[in-house]
Amino acid sequence: MSEVLLLLLLLLALGPGASALPKPSGQRQTGPQRNKLLLVSFDGFRWDYDQDVETPELDMISVRGVKAKYITPPMLTMTSPSHFTTITGRWVEDHEVVHNMMFDQKTNLKVPHKETLRRTEWWDTGATPLWITAQNQGLKVGSFHFPGGGAHYSGQPIQRHVFETPGFPDDNETEWRENLDTVLDWFSVEDFDLVTLYFGEPDNVGHQRGPDTPERKDIVRQIDRALGHLRRGIDARNLTHNLNVIVTSDHGMTTVKKRPLVDEIILNKYLPLLKLASFEILDYGGFGILTPRPGREAEVLESLAKVPNITAYSKSQMPYSFHLGRSQRLPPVVIQADLGFNLNSRLIVYVNKGDHGYHSGEMDMKTIFRAFGPDFRQNVVSQPFDSVHIYPLMCRLLQLQPAPHNGSEEVTRALLVQETDGASRLVSSLLLLVSFLFFFV
Repeated sequence: MSEVLLLLLLLLALGPGASALPKPSGQRQTGPQRNKLLLVSFDGFRWDYDQDVETPELDMISVRGVKAKYITPPMLTMTSPSHFTTITGRWVEDHEVVHNMMFDQKTNLKVPHKETLRRTEWWDTGATPLWITAQNQGLKVGSFHFPGGGAHYSGQPIQRHVFETPGFPDDNETEWRENLDTVLDWFSVEDFDLVTLYFGEPDNVGHQRGPDTPERKDIVRQIDRALGHLRRGIDARNLTHNLNVIVTSDHGMTTVKKRPLVDEIILNKYLPLLKLASFEILDYGGFGILTPRPGREAEVLESLAKVPNITAYSKSQMPYSFHLGRSQRLPPVVIQADLGFNLNSRLIVYVNKGDHGYHSGEMDMKTIFRAFGPDFRQNVVSQPFDSVHIYPLMCRLLQLQPAPHNGSEEVTRALLVQETDGASRLVSSLLLLVSFLFFFV
Protein backbone atom coordinates (compact mmCIF):
# COMPACT_ATOMS: atom_id res chain seq x y z
CA MET A 1 0.00 0.00 0.00
CA SER A 2 2.72 2.49 1.03
CA GLU A 3 4.82 1.73 -2.04
CA VAL A 4 1.90 2.27 -4.38
CA LEU A 5 1.00 5.57 -2.75
CA LEU A 6 4.62 6.72 -2.86
CA LEU A 7 4.77 5.98 -6.58
CA LEU A 8 1.54 7.86 -7.24
CA LEU A 9 2.68 10.87 -5.26
CA LEU A 10 6.03 11.01 -7.01
CA LEU A 11 4.36 10.75 -10.40
CA LEU A 12 2.08 13.60 -9.40
CA ALA A 13 5.05 15.70 -8.33
CA LEU A 14 7.23 15.01 -11.36
CA GLY A 15 4.68 14.32 -14.07
CA PRO A 16 3.63 16.54 -17.03
CA GLY A 17 3.52 20.19 -16.05
CA ALA A 18 6.08 19.86 -13.26
CA SER A 19 8.55 21.59 -15.53
CA ALA A 20 8.08 23.21 -18.90
CA LEU A 21 11.87 23.51 -19.16
CA PRO A 22 13.14 19.98 -19.92
CA LYS A 23 16.82 19.20 -19.58
CA PRO A 24 18.83 20.60 -22.48
CA SER A 25 19.56 18.31 -25.37
CA GLY A 26 21.49 18.63 -28.57
CA GLN A 27 18.35 18.37 -30.70
CA ARG A 28 16.15 21.25 -31.79
CA GLN A 29 12.72 20.93 -30.22
CA THR A 30 9.93 22.45 -32.27
CA GLY A 31 7.11 21.84 -29.80
CA PRO A 32 5.26 24.58 -27.91
CA GLN A 33 7.53 24.35 -24.87
CA ARG A 34 10.50 26.11 -26.49
CA ASN A 35 10.24 29.87 -26.11
CA LYS A 36 12.25 32.54 -27.89
CA LEU A 37 14.84 34.78 -26.23
CA LEU A 38 15.79 38.44 -26.67
CA LEU A 39 18.92 39.66 -24.85
CA VAL A 40 19.09 43.47 -24.62
CA SER A 41 22.17 45.29 -23.35
CA PHE A 42 22.30 48.99 -22.47
CA ASP A 43 26.00 49.85 -22.31
CA GLY A 44 27.11 51.43 -19.04
CA PHE A 45 23.78 51.14 -17.19
CA ARG A 46 24.85 51.29 -13.55
CA TRP A 47 22.86 49.20 -11.09
CA ASP A 48 21.27 52.22 -9.35
CA TYR A 49 20.48 54.44 -12.34
CA ASP A 50 16.75 53.82 -11.93
CA GLN A 51 16.69 54.95 -8.30
CA ASP A 52 16.76 58.72 -8.87
CA VAL A 53 14.64 58.76 -12.05
CA GLU A 54 11.01 57.86 -12.71
CA THR A 55 11.18 54.60 -14.68
CA PRO A 56 7.66 53.14 -14.94
CA GLU A 57 8.63 50.51 -17.51
CA LEU A 58 11.59 49.19 -15.53
CA ASP A 59 9.37 49.18 -12.47
CA MET A 60 6.74 47.20 -14.35
CA ILE A 61 9.35 44.67 -15.47
CA SER A 62 10.33 44.19 -11.82
CA VAL A 63 6.69 43.43 -10.95
CA ARG A 64 5.92 41.30 -13.99
CA GLY A 65 9.29 39.58 -14.00
CA VAL A 66 12.51 39.24 -12.04
CA LYS A 67 15.15 41.66 -10.87
CA ALA A 68 18.61 41.10 -9.43
CA LYS A 69 19.76 43.59 -6.80
CA TYR A 70 22.77 44.05 -9.06
CA ILE A 71 25.12 42.14 -11.33
CA THR A 72 28.89 41.97 -10.93
CA PRO A 73 30.70 42.19 -14.28
CA PRO A 74 33.98 40.40 -14.88
CA MET A 75 37.37 41.93 -14.53
CA LEU A 76 37.74 43.79 -16.90
CA THR A 77 34.85 46.21 -16.58
CA MET A 78 35.04 47.22 -20.24
CA THR A 79 32.50 46.89 -23.03
CA SER A 80 33.93 44.12 -25.20
CA PRO A 81 35.43 41.90 -22.47
CA SER A 82 32.25 42.07 -20.40
CA HIS A 83 29.84 41.48 -23.28
CA PHE A 84 31.85 38.49 -24.42
CA THR A 85 31.68 37.02 -20.91
CA THR A 86 27.90 37.35 -21.04
CA ILE A 87 27.58 35.67 -24.43
CA THR A 88 30.13 32.88 -23.76
CA GLY A 89 29.87 32.33 -20.00
CA ARG A 90 33.68 32.43 -19.85
CA TRP A 91 35.97 34.53 -17.70
CA VAL A 92 38.12 37.00 -19.60
CA GLU A 93 41.25 34.86 -19.18
CA ASP A 94 39.38 32.05 -20.97
CA HIS A 95 37.72 33.93 -23.83
CA GLU A 96 40.75 36.26 -24.30
CA VAL A 97 38.88 39.38 -25.44
CA VAL A 98 41.01 41.36 -23.00
CA HIS A 99 40.38 44.93 -24.15
CA ASN A 100 38.05 47.09 -26.23
CA MET A 101 40.98 47.66 -28.59
CA MET A 102 42.58 44.95 -30.65
CA PHE A 103 46.35 45.11 -30.15
CA ASP A 104 49.60 43.30 -30.83
CA GLN A 105 52.46 43.69 -28.37
CA LYS A 106 55.10 42.72 -30.93
CA THR A 107 54.09 45.12 -33.69
CA ASN A 108 52.53 47.87 -31.51
CA LEU A 109 49.31 47.51 -33.51
CA LYS A 110 46.35 49.25 -31.83
CA VAL A 111 42.95 49.10 -33.51
CA PRO A 112 40.21 51.49 -32.30
CA HIS A 113 37.17 49.97 -30.60
CA LYS A 114 34.65 50.47 -33.42
CA GLU A 115 37.02 48.92 -35.95
CA THR A 116 37.85 46.06 -33.58
CA LEU A 117 34.19 45.05 -33.67
CA ARG A 118 34.73 43.99 -37.30
CA ARG A 119 37.96 42.03 -36.76
CA THR A 120 37.28 38.30 -36.50
CA GLU A 121 40.83 37.57 -35.33
CA TRP A 122 40.17 39.47 -32.09
CA TRP A 123 37.02 37.53 -31.22
CA ASP A 124 37.60 34.03 -32.57
CA THR A 125 39.79 32.73 -29.75
CA GLY A 126 38.34 29.25 -29.17
CA ALA A 127 35.51 30.23 -26.81
CA THR A 128 32.15 29.45 -28.38
CA PRO A 129 29.53 32.22 -28.10
CA LEU A 130 25.88 31.41 -27.62
CA TRP A 131 25.01 32.36 -31.19
CA ILE A 132 27.15 29.56 -32.61
CA THR A 133 26.02 27.01 -30.02
CA ALA A 134 22.40 27.82 -30.85
CA GLN A 135 22.95 27.67 -34.62
CA ASN A 136 24.69 24.33 -34.37
CA GLN A 137 21.70 22.94 -32.48
CA GLY A 138 19.21 24.07 -35.10
CA LEU A 139 18.10 27.47 -33.84
CA LYS A 140 17.68 30.63 -35.90
CA VAL A 141 19.92 33.38 -34.53
CA GLY A 142 20.54 37.09 -35.03
CA SER A 143 22.64 39.86 -33.52
CA PHE A 144 21.95 43.58 -33.78
CA HIS A 145 24.99 45.75 -32.90
CA PHE A 146 26.03 43.33 -30.12
CA PRO A 147 29.82 43.18 -29.55
CA GLY A 148 31.25 40.02 -31.10
CA GLY A 149 28.20 39.45 -33.26
CA GLY A 150 29.95 40.45 -36.47
CA ALA A 151 32.80 37.96 -36.24
CA HIS A 152 33.18 34.47 -37.71
CA TYR A 153 33.89 31.61 -35.33
CA SER A 154 35.91 28.74 -36.79
CA GLY A 155 34.83 30.11 -40.14
CA GLN A 156 31.15 30.23 -39.22
CA PRO A 157 29.29 33.56 -39.34
CA ILE A 158 26.24 34.33 -37.26
CA GLN A 159 23.16 33.85 -39.42
CA ARG A 160 22.27 37.52 -39.30
CA HIS A 161 24.19 40.46 -37.93
CA VAL A 162 23.76 44.22 -38.24
CA PHE A 163 26.75 46.48 -37.58
CA GLU A 164 26.38 49.93 -36.07
CA THR A 165 26.12 52.73 -38.62
CA PRO A 166 29.41 54.68 -38.58
CA GLY A 167 29.04 58.18 -37.21
CA PHE A 168 25.39 57.81 -36.27
CA PRO A 169 24.60 59.16 -32.76
CA ASP A 170 24.02 56.48 -30.15
CA ASP A 171 21.16 58.39 -28.50
CA ASN A 172 18.80 58.75 -31.50
CA GLU A 173 15.45 57.71 -30.04
CA THR A 174 13.79 57.28 -33.43
CA GLU A 175 16.52 54.87 -34.50
CA TRP A 176 16.13 52.98 -31.22
CA ARG A 177 12.46 52.35 -31.94
CA GLU A 178 13.22 51.29 -35.49
CA ASN A 179 15.86 48.85 -34.26
CA LEU A 180 13.45 47.39 -31.71
CA ASP A 181 10.79 46.97 -34.41
CA THR A 182 13.28 45.27 -36.71
CA VAL A 183 14.33 42.79 -34.05
CA LEU A 184 10.74 42.03 -33.04
CA ASP A 185 9.90 41.39 -36.70
CA TRP A 186 12.74 38.89 -36.83
CA PHE A 187 10.90 36.97 -34.14
CA SER A 188 7.34 37.38 -35.36
CA VAL A 189 7.76 37.32 -39.15
CA GLU A 190 10.93 35.26 -39.62
CA ASP A 191 10.67 32.97 -36.59
CA PHE A 192 14.06 33.70 -35.03
CA ASP A 193 14.80 31.90 -31.77
CA LEU A 194 17.56 34.08 -30.30
CA VAL A 195 18.46 37.71 -30.92
CA THR A 196 20.95 39.92 -29.08
CA LEU A 197 20.45 43.69 -29.20
CA TYR A 198 22.91 46.38 -28.06
CA PHE A 199 22.48 50.08 -27.30
CA GLY A 200 25.46 52.40 -26.75
CA GLU A 201 23.76 54.39 -23.99
CA PRO A 202 23.87 55.42 -21.19
CA ASP A 203 27.62 54.80 -21.58
CA ASN A 204 28.31 57.76 -23.87
CA VAL A 205 26.43 60.22 -21.70
CA GLY A 206 28.15 58.82 -18.63
CA HIS A 207 31.56 59.41 -20.20
CA GLN A 208 30.87 62.84 -21.64
CA ARG A 209 28.73 64.36 -18.89
CA GLY A 210 29.27 62.14 -15.87
CA PRO A 211 26.92 59.73 -14.10
CA ASP A 212 25.58 62.27 -11.60
CA THR A 213 24.14 64.75 -14.07
CA PRO A 214 20.75 65.74 -15.52
CA GLU A 215 21.85 64.46 -18.92
CA ARG A 216 22.34 60.95 -17.52
CA LYS A 217 18.87 61.07 -15.96
CA ASP A 218 17.42 62.14 -19.33
CA ILE A 219 18.98 59.20 -21.16
CA VAL A 220 17.68 56.77 -18.51
CA ARG A 221 14.19 58.15 -19.11
CA GLN A 222 14.74 57.57 -22.83
CA ILE A 223 15.79 53.99 -22.14
CA ASP A 224 12.64 53.49 -20.10
CA ARG A 225 10.52 54.78 -22.98
CA ALA A 226 12.32 52.36 -25.30
CA LEU A 227 11.42 49.49 -23.00
CA GLY A 228 7.81 50.62 -23.16
CA HIS A 229 8.01 50.54 -26.95
CA LEU A 230 9.48 47.05 -26.70
CA ARG A 231 6.68 45.85 -24.41
CA ARG A 232 3.96 47.25 -26.67
CA GLY A 233 5.66 45.75 -29.71
CA ILE A 234 5.74 42.33 -28.07
CA ASP A 235 2.00 42.54 -27.35
CA ALA A 236 1.15 43.80 -30.85
CA ARG A 237 3.01 40.89 -32.46
CA ASN A 238 1.43 38.25 -30.19
CA LEU A 239 4.83 37.35 -28.74
CA THR A 240 3.80 37.77 -25.10
CA HIS A 241 3.44 34.07 -24.40
CA ASN A 242 6.51 32.79 -26.24
CA LEU A 243 9.24 35.45 -25.91
CA ASN A 244 11.52 35.79 -22.89
CA VAL A 245 13.43 39.06 -22.52
CA ILE A 246 16.62 39.70 -20.52
CA VAL A 247 17.72 43.31 -20.01
CA THR A 248 21.23 43.81 -18.69
CA SER A 249 24.47 45.74 -19.20
CA ASP A 250 28.23 45.34 -19.25
CA HIS A 251 29.51 47.62 -16.48
CA GLY A 252 28.67 50.66 -14.41
CA MET A 253 30.13 54.15 -14.36
CA THR A 254 31.81 56.46 -11.85
CA THR A 255 32.62 60.16 -11.71
CA VAL A 256 36.22 60.86 -12.67
CA LYS A 257 38.00 63.26 -10.35
CA LYS A 258 39.24 66.17 -12.44
CA ARG A 259 41.12 68.57 -10.17
CA PRO A 260 44.07 69.71 -12.33
CA LEU A 261 47.46 68.31 -11.38
CA VAL A 262 46.08 66.68 -8.21
CA ASP A 263 44.09 63.66 -9.28
CA GLU A 264 45.64 63.10 -12.69
CA ILE A 265 48.08 60.19 -12.83
CA ILE A 266 50.96 60.72 -15.27
CA LEU A 267 52.98 57.52 -15.21
CA ASN A 268 56.01 58.92 -17.02
CA LYS A 269 56.69 61.08 -13.94
CA TYR A 270 57.51 57.91 -12.03
CA LEU A 271 59.25 55.76 -14.62
CA PRO A 272 60.78 56.45 -18.07
CA LEU A 273 58.27 54.62 -20.25
CA LEU A 274 60.28 54.87 -23.46
CA LYS A 275 63.27 53.27 -21.75
CA LEU A 276 61.46 50.59 -19.76
CA ALA A 277 58.43 49.64 -21.89
CA SER A 278 58.11 48.20 -25.38
CA PHE A 279 54.28 48.33 -25.53
CA GLU A 280 51.56 50.13 -23.59
CA ILE A 281 47.90 51.09 -23.54
CA LEU A 282 47.75 53.54 -20.65
CA ASP A 283 45.59 56.49 -21.76
CA TYR A 284 42.35 54.60 -21.31
CA GLY A 285 40.73 55.60 -18.04
CA GLY A 286 41.10 53.37 -15.03
CA PHE A 287 42.85 50.40 -16.61
CA GLY A 288 46.24 50.05 -18.28
CA ILE A 289 48.52 47.37 -19.70
CA LEU A 290 52.25 47.46 -20.24
CA THR A 291 54.96 45.22 -21.69
CA PRO A 292 58.38 45.83 -20.09
CA ARG A 293 61.50 45.56 -22.17
CA PRO A 294 63.38 42.28 -21.68
CA GLY A 295 64.76 41.99 -18.16
CA ARG A 296 63.08 45.20 -16.93
CA GLU A 297 59.83 43.84 -15.44
CA ALA A 298 61.03 43.97 -11.81
CA GLU A 299 62.22 47.56 -12.31
CA VAL A 300 58.90 48.54 -13.86
CA LEU A 301 56.90 47.03 -11.00
CA GLU A 302 59.16 48.63 -8.41
CA SER A 303 58.65 52.06 -9.99
CA LEU A 304 54.90 51.60 -10.34
CA ALA A 305 54.65 50.69 -6.66
CA LYS A 306 55.52 54.32 -5.88
CA VAL A 307 52.69 55.75 -7.98
CA PRO A 308 49.76 56.97 -5.84
CA ASN A 309 46.19 55.82 -6.45
CA ILE A 310 47.05 52.77 -8.56
CA THR A 311 47.86 49.11 -8.04
CA ALA A 312 50.22 47.41 -10.47
CA TYR A 313 50.15 43.64 -10.90
CA SER A 314 52.49 41.21 -12.48
CA LYS A 315 50.24 38.94 -14.49
CA SER A 316 51.92 35.91 -12.93
CA GLN A 317 51.03 37.15 -9.42
CA MET A 318 47.58 38.50 -10.08
CA PRO A 319 44.79 37.58 -7.61
CA TYR A 320 42.94 34.45 -8.69
CA SER A 321 39.60 36.23 -8.21
CA PHE A 322 40.41 38.48 -11.18
CA HIS A 323 40.32 35.48 -13.54
CA LEU A 324 42.92 37.21 -15.70
CA GLY A 325 46.22 35.58 -14.80
CA ARG A 326 46.02 32.70 -17.30
CA SER A 327 45.44 35.01 -20.26
CA GLN A 328 47.95 34.63 -23.08
CA ARG A 329 47.01 37.96 -24.63
CA LEU A 330 47.40 40.24 -21.63
CA PRO A 331 50.83 41.89 -21.32
CA PRO A 332 52.96 41.01 -18.28
CA VAL A 333 51.98 44.10 -16.26
CA VAL A 334 48.42 45.21 -15.52
CA ILE A 335 47.65 48.56 -13.85
CA GLN A 336 44.40 49.24 -12.01
CA ALA A 337 43.63 52.80 -10.91
CA ASP A 338 41.68 53.50 -7.75
CA LEU A 339 38.02 54.36 -8.29
CA GLY A 340 37.65 57.74 -9.99
CA PHE A 341 41.31 58.22 -10.91
CA ASN A 342 42.49 57.93 -14.48
CA LEU A 343 45.74 56.95 -16.12
CA ASN A 344 47.84 59.07 -18.46
CA SER A 345 51.09 57.88 -19.99
CA ARG A 346 53.13 61.03 -20.74
CA LEU A 347 50.67 63.92 -21.03
CA ILE A 348 47.19 64.63 -19.70
CA VAL A 349 45.05 63.63 -22.65
CA TYR A 350 42.05 62.31 -20.77
CA VAL A 351 38.80 64.27 -21.18
CA ASN A 352 36.03 62.02 -19.84
CA LYS A 353 33.96 63.11 -16.86
CA GLY A 354 32.89 59.56 -16.08
CA ASP A 355 34.46 56.18 -16.69
CA HIS A 356 34.64 52.47 -15.96
CA GLY A 357 37.43 49.90 -16.16
CA TYR A 358 37.83 49.90 -12.38
CA HIS A 359 37.71 46.92 -10.02
CA SER A 360 34.51 44.93 -10.50
CA GLY A 361 34.05 44.83 -6.73
CA GLU A 362 33.35 48.58 -6.66
CA MET A 363 29.63 49.31 -6.40
CA ASP A 364 29.89 51.93 -9.13
CA MET A 365 30.93 49.13 -11.53
CA LYS A 366 27.88 46.96 -10.79
CA THR A 367 25.13 46.78 -13.37
CA ILE A 368 21.52 45.75 -13.91
CA PHE A 369 19.57 42.57 -14.57
CA ARG A 370 15.86 42.43 -15.39
CA ALA A 371 13.97 39.63 -17.11
CA PHE A 372 10.38 38.85 -18.01
CA GLY A 373 8.45 36.42 -20.15
CA PRO A 374 6.65 33.10 -19.92
CA ASP A 375 9.52 31.22 -18.25
CA PHE A 376 10.30 33.81 -15.57
CA ARG A 377 8.62 34.21 -12.21
CA GLN A 378 6.94 37.47 -11.31
CA ASN A 379 7.72 40.09 -8.66
CA VAL A 380 10.95 38.38 -7.61
CA VAL A 381 14.11 40.16 -6.46
CA SER A 382 17.16 37.90 -6.44
CA GLN A 383 20.44 38.25 -4.63
CA PRO A 384 23.33 39.67 -6.70
CA PHE A 385 25.26 37.34 -8.97
CA ASP A 386 28.13 37.46 -11.46
CA SER A 387 27.34 38.09 -15.11
CA VAL A 388 29.14 34.86 -16.06
CA HIS A 389 26.02 33.00 -14.87
CA ILE A 390 23.73 34.62 -17.47
CA TYR A 391 25.05 32.26 -20.16
CA PRO A 392 23.85 28.98 -18.60
CA LEU A 393 20.52 30.66 -17.84
CA MET A 394 20.11 31.49 -21.54
CA CYS A 395 21.05 27.95 -22.52
CA ARG A 396 18.41 26.66 -20.11
CA LEU A 397 15.76 28.94 -21.57
CA LEU A 398 16.61 27.86 -25.12
CA GLN A 399 16.98 24.17 -24.16
CA LEU A 400 20.52 24.04 -25.49
CA GLN A 401 23.44 21.85 -24.57
CA PRO A 402 25.91 24.55 -23.51
CA ALA A 403 29.50 24.86 -24.65
CA PRO A 404 32.18 24.73 -21.94
CA HIS A 405 31.70 27.71 -19.62
CA ASN A 406 32.50 29.05 -16.15
CA GLY A 407 28.96 29.80 -15.00
CA SER A 408 26.46 27.79 -12.99
CA GLU A 409 22.85 27.08 -13.85
CA GLU A 410 22.07 26.74 -10.14
CA VAL A 411 22.69 30.44 -9.48
CA THR A 412 19.65 31.54 -11.50
CA ARG A 413 17.46 28.44 -11.19
CA ALA A 414 15.02 30.07 -8.73
CA LEU A 415 14.23 32.83 -11.25
CA LEU A 416 12.35 30.39 -13.45
CA VAL A 417 8.67 29.62 -12.96
CA GLN A 418 8.78 25.90 -13.55
CA GLU A 419 11.87 25.24 -11.50
CA THR A 420 10.34 26.82 -8.41
CA ASP A 421 6.88 25.35 -8.93
CA GLY A 422 8.27 21.88 -9.58
CA ALA A 423 10.37 21.95 -6.44
CA SER A 424 7.43 23.19 -4.36
CA ARG A 425 5.19 20.49 -5.77
CA LEU A 426 7.71 17.80 -4.89
CA VAL A 427 8.15 19.07 -1.33
CA SER A 428 4.40 19.27 -0.80
CA SER A 429 3.92 15.73 -2.08
CA LEU A 430 6.65 14.36 0.12
CA LEU A 431 5.19 16.09 3.18
CA LEU A 432 1.81 14.58 2.32
CA LEU A 433 3.44 11.16 2.05
CA VAL A 434 5.13 11.52 5.44
CA SER A 435 1.83 12.52 7.04
CA PHE A 436 0.07 9.55 5.47
CA LEU A 437 2.68 7.05 6.60
CA PHE A 438 2.73 8.51 10.12
CA PHE A 439 -1.06 8.16 10.34
CA PHE A 440 -1.37 4.59 9.00
CA VAL A 441 1.84 2.93 10.20
